[in-house]
Amino acid sequence: MATWASIDLQDANSPMMEQLMFFYDHTMMILTMISILVSYMMVTMITSKLSDRFLLEENTIETVWTIMPAITLIFIALPSIRILYMMDECVSPMMTIKTIGHQWYWSYEYSDFLNMEFDSYMIPTKELESDGFRLLDVDNRVILPMDTQIRILVTSADVIHSWTIPSIGVKVDGTPGRLNQSSFLLNRPGLMFGQCSEICGANHSFMPIVLESVEVNQFIDWLQKNYD
Repeated sequence: MATWASIDLQDANSPMMEQLMFFYDHTMMILTMISILVSYMMVTMITSKLSDRFLLEENTIETVWTIMPAITLIFIALPSIRILYMMDECVSPMMTIKTIGHQWYWSYEYSDFLNMEFDSYMIPTKELESDGFRLLDVDNRVILPMDTQIRILVTSADVIHSWTIPSIGVKVDGTPGRLNQSSFLLNRPGLMFGQCSEICGANHSFMPIVLESVEVNQFIDWLQKNYD
């Protein structure tokens, strides 16, 4: 999860987030090279008193500074398009979970398991335990098995919400009257935190998301407890 001193992306906990981080590093490297080159040229032009009369009107140099940016954009666009197609694909999900946004809490339905459903509210600061996370912990966490292809369906009961967990690279808008879907796979066990990423009213900042990734056996035990 992000801490107060963190300025970088959160650690990836899904293959999709790993790809997004690779693309981020790829793009930042290109932007850094462009910034250094442009800065060098600006400093050189400002500090030099000389001028080249052939640069004032020259078709060759204009062709070069038109083609080079186009090639640079291609190097950025191709990996971006690949990731967009990967995010849209939902290949043979092993389980499906539905989440519904409300003002201002989330409700979840495990439709594959006898329609088990529950609401998830933020724990107020006064009721928070000493090891809890302020404004992030909830009373009912989303428990999901690791190494399992999971499909999530997102909708809303009132206004537009957005179900977002940065560490797995998922951000799905919850729109009233519409089902949006995404898929992900959890690499390892642990807690992942997220928040509604669409301004949805007065308590928009107080509807966090907590996803707990566990091993398959622990997930089955949790299901049996809830059935009992």
